[in-house]
Amino acid sequence: MVDIGAPAKVRVLVVDDSSVVRLYYRSALESAGFEVEQAINGIEAMERALSKPFDLVIVDVNMPRMDGLTFLRALRRSAADVAVLPALMISTESETQDVAAARAAGANFYLVKPVAEAELVRHVCVLTGAVS
Repeated sequence: MVDIGAPAKVRVLVVDDSSVVRLYYRSALESAGFEVEQAINGIEAMERALSKPFDLVIVDVNMPRMDGLTFLRALRRSAADVAVLPALMISTESETQDVAAARAAGANFYLVKPVAEAELVRHVCVLTGAVS
């Protein structure tokens, strides 16, 4: 895996109710040199996003308590610092209306699960500016 080699680590918040998915993303991203924190739903993610700075949020659509779309809408309405946080939505939902709903909620990009490790890292690099 390619290490981004940045002196200050790029911080990514992974939001997914599946522990397997969170572990997969964390492993891929940490191997590439990113710093990763996790949340299991939108409520927990909002608490984390408001308490410390992140460079990107990766979020699932279907989660208990607060789904990914609701989380992104709330994030975009919040304080200026987190309102502009880049968001990569990754979901099993693959219809055109799912992508449109994600974009309307504030996602910068949308991927359909499963996502290969290299593809995940590449999108995170682009969305965070970790590589040109």
